[in-house]
Amino acid sequence: MTELGTRPATVPDAGALAGLRVVEMGFAAAGPLVGKYLANFGAEVIRLESRIAADVFRSTYPPFKNGVVDADHAGMFAFYNDGKMSASLNLKHPNGKALARALIAQADVFVESFTPGTVARLGLDAASLREESPGLIILSSCNQGQTGPHAFHPGYGSQLTALAGFVQLLGDPDSTPVLLYGPYIDYIAVGYGAIAVLAALERRKRTGAGCVIDLSQYEAGLQFLTPSILEFAATGRIPQRNGNADPVASPHGVYRCAGPDRWVALSAWNDAERRTLRYAIDAEGPDLDASVSAWTAMRPRDDVVATFRAAGVRVAPVLSISELFADPQLAHRGMWPRVTHPAIGPMRLMAPPFRLSATPSRQERPGPVFGADNDHVFGELLGLTGEERRSLARDGVFD
Repeated sequence: MTELGTRPATVPDAGALAGLRVVEMGFAAAGPLVGKYLANFGAEVIRLESRIAADVFRSTYPPFKNGVVDADHAGMFAFYNDGKMSASLNLKHPNGKALARALIAQADVFVESFTPGTVARLGLDAASLREESPGLIILSSCNQGQTGPHAFHPGYGSQLTALAGFVQLLGDPDSTPVLLYGPYIDYIAVGYGAIAVLAALERRKRTGAGCVIDLSQYEAGLQFLTPSILEFAATGRIPQRNGNADPVASPHGVYRCAGPDRWVALSAWNDAERRTLRYAIDAEGPDLDASVSAWTAMRPRDDVVATFRAAGVRVAPVLSISELFADPQLAHRGMWPRVTHPAIGPMRLMAPPFRLSATPSRQERPGPVFGADNDHVFGELLGLTGEERRSLARDGVFD
């Protein structure tokens, strides 16, 4: 293992995390996206995976190239794992466990995002890993943390958003709560996970000591409900779902425009902004919200946006997913770099949402095909000969 504080200086374009080695055993988004961001900024990230228990982004979630469900045709996996290496390893085989431990012993960071106890049962418990490598930083990200009465409850993103209180606040007051799309809290946890790893690396530079980071995705999600939690703590009132209404802004909502499924979102936060909005649409009635709805419904979305922005109204179009790839702001920021995947072909990746001036991120390689870097990892890094690797392959160690 190497220490960041003693490494030779790297060339400016080598990446802010050049020289850092990360071993990742992730699942879906929560762990793998942490690894992606570390890789984007120069870390060597080695993803350990197995065909016996393939990641759901390789095995289940579309899109797949030409509709063929295959680990190497999985668009979600290629999108969320760019810049990484792939090493295949059957951790239920004794030799697989030994190789995993040997590889982690060479790493600075180990990331896993399975149900508590899973990696320990595979022989990769945090205590023994850190006993062998005191400087190792371990990030364990799971639904509700590694400890507590509910730590082992099964669940996914939709259950977490319900548990954390988001769902109870979404929807109209006289209707059922509304689920958030996708594993929303997973993506919140990713940001906290990446920050925690960087903080642990900075601490290690000063002390030489690694640590174990126990990241609860549930608790990460609660941070985004602070206003509602504070309201109850301060007043005893339980916030309720109220459609698009806001306690301060009015009008505040999403308004239909002319054309099929075209909308804008706008808000007015004080009397001066409401006067501006009223003047922009020449509204005379007392119900400004109804006047806005009637006015936008008769006009194309882009015309509505242009008129309101010229007047200084806070407004934005509701973009479809396809429109994101043509958005000029995102294009200017290089959000969607083009790459070529060896099995999928041309595709786009997603850049990190922040930029570093001296060491910008790189998105040059999509997520790897399964086991693409076995020779490098097990041959060059762990020193296995070709014959040793072939023998282990025959025994199913690399499945």
